[in-house]
Amino acid sequence: MADLHIQINRDLGGIAGQIASELRESVRLGRPVPGTRLPATRDLAADLQVSRGVVVEAYEQLVAEGFLVSRVGAGTEVAPLGAVRAARPEPVTDGGACGPYHGHRATSPDLGHFPRERWLSAVRHVLATVPSDALDYGDPGGVPELREELAGYLRRVRAADVHPDNLAIVGGVAQGLSLVLHVLARGRGLRLIVEDPASHRQVPLLERAGARLVPVPVDDEGLTVDALDGDAVLVTPAHQYPTGVVLSPARRAALLEWARAGDRMILEDDYDAEFRFDRDPVGCLQGLAPDQVILSGSVSKALAPGLRLGWVAAPDGLAAAIRRARGELDLGSPVIEQYALAHFLRTGGYDKHLRRMRREYRRRRDALVRALAEELPEIRVRGIDAGLHVCLDLPDGWDELRVVRAAQGIGLSAEPVGPMRFSPGPPAVVVGFARVPVHQAAEAVQGLKVHMSGHSMD
Repeated sequence: MADLHIQINRDLGGIAGQIASELRESVRLGRPVPGTRLPATRDLAADLQVSRGVVVEAYEQLVAEGFLVSRVGAGTEVAPLGAVRAARPEPVTDGGACGPYHGHRATSPDLGHFPRERWLSAVRHVLATVPSDALDYGDPGGVPELREELAGYLRRVRAADVHPDNLAIVGGVAQGLSLVLHVLARGRGLRLIVEDPASHRQVPLLERAGARLVPVPVDDEGLTVDALDGDAVLVTPAHQYPTGVVLSPARRAALLEWARAGDRMILEDDYDAEFRFDRDPVGCLQGLAPDQVILSGSVSKALAPGLRLGWVAAPDGLAAAIRRARGELDLGSPVIEQYALAHFLRTGGYDKHLRRMRREYRRRRDALVRALAEELPEIRVRGIDAGLHVCLDLPDGWDELRVVRAAQGIGLSAEPVGPMRFSPGPPAVVVGFARVPVHQAAEAVQGLKVHMSGHSMD
């Protein structure tokens, strides 16, 4: 039976997530080896001086991820090597890096910190209180209770100018953008200005929805707006992906003026807005021009991508058309989850979770940035003001894919920026820090340095 060396910080909370993270990394490093039997949950709980339920939750998380296997009467063991490898992100091998990738991303939150107990409490509350008719087909734009709570939240936290009738509940920002473009295009080729570079996963989605993409460069102030030529623009002003820059005040003003002058629409992806670390979050563009801006957001970073819960806030006429389009597509989102999120917002659980994760992610960001500065000073780190990733500008001649392979080889979530560009640019990679505990950041960067020193980067 394995003797596990697990360190937990009781001041941080999320003990089950900490235990799961420690065990996950140990298994990845081959300590303990596949087939090793782990201590009984009661014994490990006694050793760590935590409740048995906390250890059970950690074990169940790793069983679900494929790192552990549990059999009745046989206890819990480290999964066979093949199963463990299957649970890890596949390393980049070639130009196929620009294709779809399902699994852990550089932008993913630490799902070990998902507030399971509070979410379970919200779901139980919903099942115990909502009338039976609430489980029937409803408004495809979303249940009224969630739209009411979201409208209040967005006004309070994002300085948005919305009310419940402006909102449609969707299955994440991706679906929201598809619906918006479907409504705006109306069967014609909509010229949509997009940021360059931008998420390569978004490109086929936008084109399938009927948009003809017009790429415009991004610099240190965000989207360059001096010569925009299109019918609408898609922008991520809070934290651009992949560069991480925040749209400057001057650019925000110029973009709004461009939209008003030509009666054009701005599609605002409120990406990473919840996680601004060094100052209060910047209010959304929609709050300044609600008739010109369509705001999209989700709980994918704040809670979990797998919930598939997001929203679109649009001007009155467009909001009604988006709700109709949602009904024509799939009749709306699952209602139990919508009621649960409404309860989570109303009772303050969402705000509390965000405050805790904002503190934790800031500590993880600081640890990674500090380690990079000490071990790899030749790399320029950008985009650290907000979000869950940093953008690393590489020295001339460095190969993005080799750096990504090196990073993934030591367990970091990383992606090359090259496939995200519409036009050639200097080498850069994106690295996520949300899943890198503070005490592992220096070791990870040292491992990256050693891994890269073993071969030429050009």
